[in-house]
Order: sequence, then C-alpha cells, then structure tokens
Amino acid sequence: MKVTIDIDCTPEEARAFMGLPDVRSLQEGMMREVEERMRQSLGAMDPEQIMKNWMPATIQGLEQLQRFWGQIAAASMSGGVPSDSTKK
Repeated sequence: MKVTIDIDCTPEEARAFMGLPDVRSLQEGMMREVEERMRQSLGAMDPEQIMKNWMPATIQGLEQLQRFWGQIAAASMSGGVPSDSTKK
C-alpha cells in the first residue's frame, strides 16, 4: 500500500511547524560578510598584483629546474658517478 500526502506551505511555515529555528537573520549577516570579503579580495585579482606575487616563485622554480637538469646531465656524462667523488 502506498500513501502520498501533499502539503502546500511556504518554507517559513514548514520550519515553524517542525519547530526549527528561523535563521534568516543569521543567513543575511553571513551573506553580507561573504560579500564584503569578496569585494576586499577583488584587489588581489589585479593582473599586475598577481604577477608581482607569482614571479619570484616562478623564477625560483625555473632556476631549480635548470639545476636539476644540469645535475642529471652531469651525472650521465660521468657515467652515473657524482662529479664530486674521485675515481680510484
């Protein structure tokens, strides 16, 4: 047996009927805070500011990558023996 009950009410009426708290004021306050933080962070989305923040890390990463490939090349040229060790 299958029973279907349709209840026509607003979300506010359903919350009140079930005894749930009204959180509209909390939600509105949180949304204002989120909106304010988003507006503040828009300054960080400036392309010039992004490049200033990223370039030092990018340049450092490229230098590390060059050193890595240099060490690989040096090791392959010396037959897999590190260049600082001496052959006997």
